[in-house]
Amino acid sequence: MTEPFKQSNESYLHIDKWQKVNPRLRAGFTTRNGGLSQPPFDTLNCGLHVQDEYDHVIANREILANDLTIPLKNWVAGEQTHQTTVKIVSSEDKGKGAASYQSSIKRTDGLLTNERGVLCTAFFADCVPLFFFDPVSEYIGIAHAGWKGSVNRIGGKMVQELQTAGVDAADLLVAIGPCISQQYYEVDENVIKHLTTHDKEKTVLPSENNRYLLDLKQLNVEILLQCGVLRNNIDVTNYCTFQDNTLFYSHRRDKGKTGRMLGFLGYTT
Repeated sequence: MTEPFKQSNESYLHIDKWQKVNPRLRAGFTTRNGGLSQPPFDTLNCGLHVQDEYDHVIANREILANDLTIPLKNWVAGEQTHQTTVKIVSSEDKGKGAASYQSSIKRTDGLLTNERGVLCTAFFADCVPLFFFDPVSEYIGIAHAGWKGSVNRIGGKMVQELQTAGVDAADLLVAIGPCISQQYYEVDENVIKHLTTHDKEKTVLPSENNRYLLDLKQLNVEILLQCGVLRNNIDVTNYCTFQDNTLFYSHRRDKGKTGRMLGFLGYTT
């Protein structure tokens, strides 16, 4: 499978073919490299909710803002509480979560917009980044899908919200970004019990001691297909946050003390 996320420089990957469709679009995912943070957050930690130096995180975000030509004051972030709440954001929401975690949009894990100059952002260290782009209406969106968000079908909620806004699911392009891969993601029955029989067959392998290996990428593909997204319109990364330790932070690999990558989606003005 062709890798949809192309490395732009040491600091981020971008969804190349989407940006070719609309040159104003900025769509991608940061690496852990090219910033100022010190170990264990070295170096481009973009998360304000971990115990990193505040000034380092803001400086790291400014590095990306300059590269994308979308200023930090125009960024929007959700609180990310592993729920399935999705919010359509506008210019009125600019700055929420940009310079403080406390100002993030409460209890929200999915953001959508069709306005230029607004950068939708979300933060990751193994959870699944879901990117949405409708070239027709120019609606875009990003969702944070950990195991809770995935089994509770936040991907489907994003599609539903887009359809309510007038988007045809058949036009929708979706990219699944860097996250933990199946071979490194062992879970127990408390996770697996939330899955349908169909989804279990497609995404779960038995492991030892009544544990299972869950394919979060494929689970989100199955959910999207069930919501009317066309398989040819879904791109899935080959990157694994756990395995690619020189490129990415991993909450599981780093035993919880680590930084966060940032997924971003927005139009320049």
